[in-house]
This record gives sequence, structure tokens and C-alpha cells, in this order.
Amino acid sequence: MRIMDLLTDSREEPVGDLEPDVVLSRAARVRVLLAAALGPLVTGYAAVATVLTLVALTAPRTVFSGTGVLLAAGPGWLAAHQVRLDLGVHPLGVLPLLPTLGALALAARTASGATVRLGCRSPREALPVFAAIAGAHALFGLLIALCAQGSPVTANPLVAFAVPGLLAAAAAAVGIVRCCGLPDVVAERLDPLALRGLRAGALGLAVLVACGAAVFTLATALSWRTVADMYEPALGSSFGMFLLSVLYLPNTVTAVLSFVTGPGFSIGDLNVGMFGYRGGAVPGVPLLGGLPEHHAAWWPALLVLPAAAGVLVGWSLRKVDADPAQRIRAVAVAGAVVALGCVLLGTLSGGRLGDGPFDPVSVPVGVASVVAFCWIVIPGSFTAFFTGEHEPPAPPEALEDNEAFEDAEEVDVDEAAEAVEELEASEEDEETEEPEEEPDEDAEFEAEADAELGLEEPAEDRPEGDEAVTGGTETCGDVEAAETDR
Repeated sequence: MRIMDLLTDSREEPVGDLEPDVVLSRAARVRVLLAAALGPLVTGYAAVATVLTLVALTAPRTVFSGTGVLLAAGPGWLAAHQVRLDLGVHPLGVLPLLPTLGALALAARTASGATVRLGCRSPREALPVFAAIAGAHALFGLLIALCAQGSPVTANPLVAFAVPGLLAAAAAAVGIVRCCGLPDVVAERLDPLALRGLRAGALGLAVLVACGAAVFTLATALSWRTVADMYEPALGSSFGMFLLSVLYLPNTVTAVLSFVTGPGFSIGDLNVGMFGYRGGAVPGVPLLGGLPEHHAAWWPALLVLPAAAGVLVGWSLRKVDADPAQRIRAVAVAGAVVALGCVLLGTLSGGRLGDGPFDPVSVPVGVASVVAFCWIVIPGSFTAFFTGEHEPPAPPEALEDNEAFEDAEEVDVDEAAEAVEELEASEEDEETEEPEEEPDEDAEFEAEADAELGLEEPAEDRPEGDEAVTGGTETCGDVEAAETDR
């Protein structure tokens, strides 16, 4: 508890608000790093040992042994970190996802608390925290695998070293990044459309998982009599079956999600798909009590659920941009996020289950991811295209110099068309009109000069147009008006 108290200090303010003069000593930093490295290991191991203790105490005809529980908690810790176990010569690769999610959340919270405690302001400063958590998980997994050699339950040491280390590294990175404010920095530098697509993809994946959970709940409720018959009267056996069902609940929801989108899943010879069904033996656990015994013609109606998820994604992206092509690009990013999520969930949900009739348990990861991508992109693109706004057409070149549209933020298409017609009509009128005769300045000047020199033509010989130009011009004083031209 001292280790967790050290990491979950009451100071929860953001890293940017830490006082710059607060500097931990070298010994304090070492203590924080040790707590970050050992805290998740001790807590996770204790949780596994507690569950095994409850099962051992409630199971009938079982002798409880503290040492046996502590030793058995080691392989349980590896199973919680998705390390395949070997039960003698029988492989066990279908491992529960719920403990894995809990272990990831614990590592992420520990990394976040240690980063705040050390006052790290960037991921680079938090590298010691990252290395401590990832390295401790990898070494602890290797230690458990080496100690289990020769026991009934074993694990590959290399896998026990790599898989817990990678999972812990991913969880620690998430905790450090969130604490250092890196998401805001990435959001500022990332393409806004891509960022909105990522968020919409997370929404679409959550909706698909919710659809799988809803269908599983409905199937279990409709088959409740069968589910109840699978529980034994003894309290210990019933508790163990209930606990097993709870731990494998995320695995089952993922399998139902694959069924709802189309590809389906398989358990040994049993293959359940939207458009096909092949019977086979089923494990006698309450979690699988809702499995159908034959194909039903109404199953394709469930395809409306993933289609609705795609429509929801497209609706959430209808206002991201005025250009429909950009909205479709954001929908494609969301579809890629959903496809990647289906790959991760499908990979972690299946695996080997001994060498019996229930081996293997699998979800067609490749097909399921492609189908999920299509369910998001196709309906989402149509929704985003037709429900979003569209850019108005650019005004014609003739309106570029028109003062009426010079400062307009939005151009009405009808008004623009009317303005173009009026402008063309005015230009045609100007072309048809004859230009007005302007007085010839040179002719006027020559007429005045002739009048001054007495070289005017007789009035009767001048055209009427010249009278308007030369009339009223005074004659020169030395030359009489009636004098003939020299």
C-alpha cells in the first residue's frame, strides 16, 4: 500500500502547473521509479492470487494451500498478460481479455502518477518511467516462466518476456502522453480532418462493440433456461463458472461483433456465420448458453446494426468541411480506425484451446476487419455527402469587378445569374447604339484661323455645319470682309 500511496499522491494538478523550484532529490526520484516498476506487478499478482484463493475456498473437495495459490498465481499473471500457457502438452491460447484490460489500465495509471510525481513536462523527460514499467513487466514475466519450468503449467520464456513488456510499454506510453499534454500538441499539428476522423472511428468502434454486447445479451436472455441449467447446485462450482464467464465476457462480445458484421466465428468444428452455419460441439459454460443450434433466416436483418454505426459516423462528420470530398476522406480515416480495432480485438480474443473438439477458437481477423471498414465507409460516405453542406459554385469572371459582389461573403446563385444577364444585356445595348458625333477640334481651329486672316468662304458656299463652327468670328482689322482671296 505504501507503493501505491506514493504513486497516487493527492496532487493531481496538471504537469504545467508544477512550481519550477520543486525539484526532487536523486533518492526521491529513485523511490518513485521503483514504485512505478514494482507497483503494478505487486498489485496484479495480488489480484490474481485473491481470485484463485476465492475459487479454492469455494470449490468442493479442495484442500486450500497458501503456497499452492501463490505458485499458481504466476501462470495466472502470465495469462492476464496474454502469454500462451502449456498444460502439459496441450496449449491454452484463448486467454481472458478482462484481466488484460485491467492490467493495462493499472500500468497506464501508474505511469501517469509517476510522471506527475517526477514533474516531467515532456515524454522525453518521462523516458525513465517508461523504461522502468516496461522493463519490470518483461523481467517479471521471464522470471515466472523460468520458475515454472518442470511444473504442470509452463510458458515459453521468450514469449513471457516479450508480450508483457510490449503490453506494459503501450499502456505506460498512453499514461505518459496524456499526462504530458502531448495529445494537445499532436492535435495542433495533425490535420483537423484526420483528427476528426480518428475521433469518429473511436465512436464507430464503440458503437459496434455495443451492438455485439446487445446481441449477446439478447441471445443469453432468450436462452436463459439453458444458461441456468449449466450451473451446478454447489456454490463453489457455480461461482467458478460465473467467474469464468465474467473473465471471458470481452472475448465473447468480440466474437458476436464479428457475427453481427457478417464473417462470424468458430469454436472447433462449430462455425457460426451470418449466411452459413456448421454444427459442432460446444463447451458447457454458461457464457455460451445462447449459441444457436441452427441457422435462422432472419439473421441478415441484424446487418442493420453495423449499417447504423456507419450512418452515425457519417452523421458526426457531416459538418467537418464544406467540400464533400474532404468529408469522405474523414470517413475513410474513421473506417481505418475501426478496422484496426477489429484486428486487435480479434487477435486477442481467439487462440488454441487444447487439442480437443473445441480447438481452435478463432475470429477471421482479416475478413472481419475489411468488412467492418466497408460497413463504416460506405454508409458513412453517403451520409456525410448528402447531409452536409455543399460549396456554392464560383461566381463567373464577369462578376469579379462588380462592386455588388466585391465584399459579399456568400453569393446567391440566382442573384449571380440575374446580374450576369443584366450585364450582358447592357453590353449589347451599348454595341447597337451609334456613337455621338463629337466636334472636330482641328476643323474648328482651322476655321478660326481662316476667319482671322480673312480667308473665310462666302456664306452661301459654306455648309450649314460650318456656320455653327465659324459663325461670330471677328475679322482681322486690316482686311475687309468683302475682300477676295489673294
